[in-house]
Amino acid sequence: MPVPTTFDHQAKSYSVPHAYWLAKASELAYQDEAAVEQQARDWGFDRVRHHQTRFTPPFPLEDTQAYTMASDHMIVTAFRGTQPAEIRDWLSDSSTPPWPGPARTGYVHYGFAEALESVFPDVLDAHAQLRTNGQSVWFTGHSLGGALAMLAGARLYLEDPRLQADGIITFGQPRTCDRLLAAACNEGFKGRLYRFVNNNDIVPQLPPEPAFTHVEALKYIDSSGRLHDSMGLVAGLADRAKGLTADAFAPATAGVRDHAMKRYLAALEQNLA
Repeated sequence: MPVPTTFDHQAKSYSVPHAYWLAKASELAYQDEAAVEQQARDWGFDRVRHHQTRFTPPFPLEDTQAYTMASDHMIVTAFRGTQPAEIRDWLSDSSTPPWPGPARTGYVHYGFAEALESVFPDVLDAHAQLRTNGQSVWFTGHSLGGALAMLAGARLYLEDPRLQADGIITFGQPRTCDRLLAAACNEGFKGRLYRFVNNNDIVPQLPPEPAFTHVEALKYIDSSGRLHDSMGLVAGLADRAKGLTADAFAPATAGVRDHAMKRYLAALEQNLA
């Protein structure tokens, strides 16, 4: 299958080609506003809104950034991620308190909740202004951005079920919430919510269980770049061990190496062939 040249604005459900383009949108979230607007136009989205809040110490992240792009048939909100070392240190802090989940459903990691809270009203306003034609709605993001994309979609749905997104696709997302909220998302977003994990990517392994967990819908990329809808425990451990040997001189870096957005994009492109 050739790589599609742009978004299919008529897409209403998950597919590997659509996930590939949402990965491109997640990658674009790392760029500046001018680059985002130019690329969005090239993809056929003629309206763009930027969302940004800067934090002050002691909050461990510098800011939250996202953008929303809209066409006559599709709206995409993509959240920016952060550097693996920064988020790893932050998520390893077991003293971080929980934050009540959307509509008081379960709990979420405090840092994620605070980061989303800082831009959510603006995201909500953007969707209210831009969704004038019943467009499909998608949330996406890489790393921290994946956690925020999941929570934004969950918050819209749980606080007002009429605002349920057509899909939430994340890449290298950390554990974001407790089992109650994960179960609500599994039920409410069945067939709509997927998280991609690339082999030994360290970020999806944090924060530690059992306080935080993942939603069920895993798309696993193995050490050879093949995409799986599921991966058993024994097979998964064997494949991660294989991935550690990919760089014989620096096996300890596999978790950071596999977190790179470019690796997710390369694997998705491979699975389009």
